[in-house]
Amino acid sequence: MRWLLPLVCLAGCGTSVSVPSASVAQSPAVPTTFVAASAPAKDWPQWMGPQRNDVWDETGIVEKFPESGLPVVWRTKIGGGYAGPAVVGDRVYVMDYQRKEGALQNDPGTRNELKGTERVLCLSANDGSLLWKHEYECPYAISYANGPRCTPTVHGDKVYTLGAEGNLFCLEAATGKVVWSKEFKVDYQAPTPIWGFTSHPLVDGNKLFCLVGGPGSTVVAFDKDSGKELWKALSAPDAGYCPPTMITAGGTKQLLIWHPESLNSLNPENGDVYWSEPLAPQYGMSVAAPVKSGDYLYASSIGDIGGVWKLDQTKPAVQEVWIGDNKTAVYVCNSTVHVDKGVVFGSDCRGGQFRAVDLETGKRLWETFKPTTGDRRASHGTAFVVKNGEKFFLFSETGDLILANLNREAYEEISRFHVLKPTSEAFGREVVWSHPAFANRSVYARNDEEIVCVSLAK
Repeated sequence: MRWLLPLVCLAGCGTSVSVPSASVAQSPAVPTTFVAASAPAKDWPQWMGPQRNDVWDETGIVEKFPESGLPVVWRTKIGGGYAGPAVVGDRVYVMDYQRKEGALQNDPGTRNELKGTERVLCLSANDGSLLWKHEYECPYAISYANGPRCTPTVHGDKVYTLGAEGNLFCLEAATGKVVWSKEFKVDYQAPTPIWGFTSHPLVDGNKLFCLVGGPGSTVVAFDKDSGKELWKALSAPDAGYCPPTMITAGGTKQLLIWHPESLNSLNPENGDVYWSEPLAPQYGMSVAAPVKSGDYLYASSIGDIGGVWKLDQTKPAVQEVWIGDNKTAVYVCNSTVHVDKGVVFGSDCRGGQFRAVDLETGKRLWETFKPTTGDRRASHGTAFVVKNGEKFFLFSETGDLILANLNREAYEEISRFHVLKPTSEAFGREVVWSHPAFANRSVYARNDEEIVCVSLAK
């Protein structure tokens, strides 16, 4: 098997270490309170931003990079991982892995057996210094075992983290103290998927939604404050890797769960199924989140699997608009598509082309390698796309931050700055496969060696 999934661990056994806040320089311009996932746009409290739509509304952002390059505010050493950072106020939350034993070999069909610890790190957004850490023993038996996959989810005064081996923690955001925890392999008899647990936890109301696995528990809703199970639903051979997604359509809030056999809409209050559409990607790799745009829903993955469904305006239901083939659409894996003004932008997993596709027909409008691999065809070429105003920031697997115009007609690159060196091997090349955070008029990005803050202020 020559395909890959990155992106994208024992309950009660962790330890938290706090560093006195007085030892860290504080900026009066940056608030120190913890806010909800529906926070102002200056925060990036979870995967893909405040609304999980890769839209960054902060103003005062550079319109073209200076010839001398962007200002690097700080760099801090960390361990391995694909988990992107979350930023709330003056704090940055990120996970890593400290390997102690075992050799890392990125073969997509082989599980690496490693010994080490997973860590949740809380850093100062001002200077990158460590405020606290939560660390626990976590042996790995997964493919692409660089480290955790899931971006922390910060909500209110708590932060929720999910490790690559299924260790779920609710921590105090201010101190790292454990509030409650779960171990999916023990609590739900959920086997670790070959590429680890990758589905970023989602908070909505009083519930925390997680893809878990095991009999009848593909998705589980927990009380976000106590960890009590509220309901569980769906059975599948494997939970897959796709994050839970919340939409509102037909006047009804719907929880979308895409496991390796079907795309499902659930009642988030009790887990009852509203509708289900067969959608089975190769190798069980339901990875990228489905994206709603107006009345349309786009979903795709490896094996030319995907298409568009029209959401009913009166009830929870869908109708197929089109299903793709190898001459239409863009089939994504590591990075979720961005839909803007009726155009789907995304990185094709088959050849690595960055493509523009008409949402309503699936027609390919243009393609380029510039923001993904740079100049060549490669499996799972990747770029993460974030919209700011009328322009787009793309973070390439080459470690470059790109400012560009994206539209129906063409890809227009405005500026490029090399932020990080690629440190993870994949298909014979070095890559950075971690979604960055945009907050405080800055970008926060990581590889397997460091996390960096780069100013984007005008």
